[in-house]
Amino acid sequence: MNLWLFLAQFATLAVILGLVYRPLGDYMAHTFTTTRDLGLERGFYRLIGVRSDAAQSWPAYLRGVLAFSVVGVFFVYILQRVQEWLPYALGLPNVPPGLAFNTAISFMTNTNWQSYSPELTLGYTVQFAGLAVQNFVSAAVGIAVAIALVRGFALRKSGTIGNFWVDLTRSVTRILLPIAIVGSVVLIAGGVIQNFNQVETVHTIAGGVQHLPGGPTASQEVIKELGTNGGGFFNMNSAHPFENPTAWTSLFEVFLMLLIPFALPRTFGRIVGDNRQGYAILAAMGVLFTASLVAGTLFELHGGGDSAIAAAGGAMEGKEQRLGIIGSLLFDTTGTSTSTGAVASMHDSMTSFGGMMMIINMMLGEVSPGGVGTGLYGMLVMAIVAVFLAGLMIGRTPEYLGKKIGAREIKLASLYFLTTPTLVLVGLALSFAIPPIMHDLEHTSMWNPGQHGYSEVLYAFTSAANNNGSAFAGITANTPWLNASLGAAMFLGRLLPIAFVLALAGSLAAQDRIPVTTATLPTHRPQFVGLLIGTVLLVSALTYFPVLALGPIAEGLH
Repeated sequence: MNLWLFLAQFATLAVILGLVYRPLGDYMAHTFTTTRDLGLERGFYRLIGVRSDAAQSWPAYLRGVLAFSVVGVFFVYILQRVQEWLPYALGLPNVPPGLAFNTAISFMTNTNWQSYSPELTLGYTVQFAGLAVQNFVSAAVGIAVAIALVRGFALRKSGTIGNFWVDLTRSVTRILLPIAIVGSVVLIAGGVIQNFNQVETVHTIAGGVQHLPGGPTASQEVIKELGTNGGGFFNMNSAHPFENPTAWTSLFEVFLMLLIPFALPRTFGRIVGDNRQGYAILAAMGVLFTASLVAGTLFELHGGGDSAIAAAGGAMEGKEQRLGIIGSLLFDTTGTSTSTGAVASMHDSMTSFGGMMMIINMMLGEVSPGGVGTGLYGMLVMAIVAVFLAGLMIGRTPEYLGKKIGAREIKLASLYFLTTPTLVLVGLALSFAIPPIMHDLEHTSMWNPGQHGYSEVLYAFTSAANNNGSAFAGITANTPWLNASLGAAMFLGRLLPIAFVLALAGSLAAQDRIPVTTATLPTHRPQFVGLLIGTVLLVSALTYFPVLALGPIAEGLH
């Protein structure tokens, strides 16, 4: 029964994604290559003083990203700090400064890490005017940076890589917003709530009293999944029936998370003029995703060996009965593989190895298929490393898509991949090396002692630095140290890799295209797909295996 249910859900998802891969990918390629602006877009460009036909160098493009990001942080922070004077505040007080800082950084960076219970902390205005808006624009920034890197491969002897403000605007108006409108209607039809009701007091069948908030949930839920953001309107995130009522809405939300990341390789292939390159990237993403899903599901179905687990049909603790293990693992594997961070079950309650798979999905750099935009540019940077390794093995100068991969390109690629592991490992080390911080972690933040508590902290820094946002759900993160350190990890983990990617795009765009010869490594064949997958696994394994051995592996073998 479990096997057939798994195959049915996986096959349904694969077929639907396969049907939209080509039309959506081609549409996005047209969106970023056409010179025609919509009327609404022209008005916006005049308002901000931007010429849509004026391309930017990579430093100018980066300055646009940084300026826009800083303004976003400031706006969300101020909204939280004046919340009690806003309409639909639900009587909630202003958010404390430390938590407001962490939340503002979190949503600007597309992380959506939440060190708070949303329905007890934020009113409707902050939710839809602050957080939901950032869900759109932070996703659009990711798409824009990915397209800039793709242009780097496509352009010849160019000093520019596009216009950030045009790419950002088109990502919102032509891609994210239209799909979100349709998706929100589907979610409302499926039972996701959408209202501005005040908190209602109800009496339970056990004689207790419960306070139920409403809210504009469907409109935020759809962009949270579509933009691979992940922040929940409610504390239970997508395990809450107001956000995810049924098994089919859960599958639809999984589809939304995978939709753009799996279609962007087609966009890449179209822009560089070789669709086979897009299929190669897609194949690598798909193999990694499938392997993680199968492994995680098996660990949860058969993990532990306990008689109670066997009687329940698997490790059901922390999982919703309406979704079961199969549906929960499909959702959570997608959430951690796409940088969404949305959860349909509590990762803290998973088996040791099941929880480890969620951590590994993030440690891979979230390239399977990764976040909106971030997954594509992460995999393309990894492809550069792969062709460099292949060049070393055959003794010739490596090249990718007609662009020579020299010392500058490899240095930028190396800095890209060293950023997040450095943030994770340094943050983890400081947390346990400084006595006062370790004491606070052990007595305030960690709900579980030993290896599992260590895994909770490891998960938190991995999630923050990789801009995922999910948590083990067994850690109290609203403390001065974690608010500050995780906020810094999110900020640097987002903007430093973007800086390296844009510098790489500029370096590639400045080159001419090298003619293909018999010595050129084909990058559209299964051999290259295997090399690319091996490179992803090798880089991650060498970096993270020691800390995994101290946490989930040690716990699982105990």
